[in-house]
Amino acid sequence: MPDRPIVRPAARVLVLDPDGRVLLLGSRLVDSGKPPGDVQFWYTPGGGVEDGESLRAAAVRELAEEIGLVVEPNRLEGPVWFRRHVWTFAGTSLDSRETFFVLRDVVHEVAPVALTELELLADEPHRWWALDELTGGEQLVPAELPGLLPELLCGPWSGPPRIVD
Repeated sequence: MPDRPIVRPAARVLVLDPDGRVLLLGSRLVDSGKPPGDVQFWYTPGGGVEDGESLRAAAVRELAEEIGLVVEPNRLEGPVWFRRHVWTFAGTSLDSRETFFVLRDVVHEVAPVALTELELLADEPHRWWALDELTGGEQLVPAELPGLLPELLCGPWSGPPRIVD
């Protein structure tokens, strides 16, 4: 019987600037034992929830660590989306249970301040993407981002969270 995936709750943030662009990070590391290559996919800032930490607190902590942005938890809208993704990294099977929040009107120069050893090794790029740039063939996480983003750009989220892929 194969090992069950490790369940990993995660908090992610759709960081939007005043022009409606979304900040995405480029994943370049396929395996911790190999040097990073080209960007495999683009994803929102965020990461695993630590023991005893709320989703919102994890989202705020990850923003500070990954992009150097310090915000109050009450500035996050949502949750807006839920995503489940089972995958393997460096021989470990993971069952990511992701909760997405929105942070609007951000003017910020990305400057990571507390990356893990693995994140430093990955040397990931970042980019602010306009909606029309998201349909250029790049692999995105979540994959439905180009179709889902317009609803978020219309204003504050008021509905229940959606399940996304």
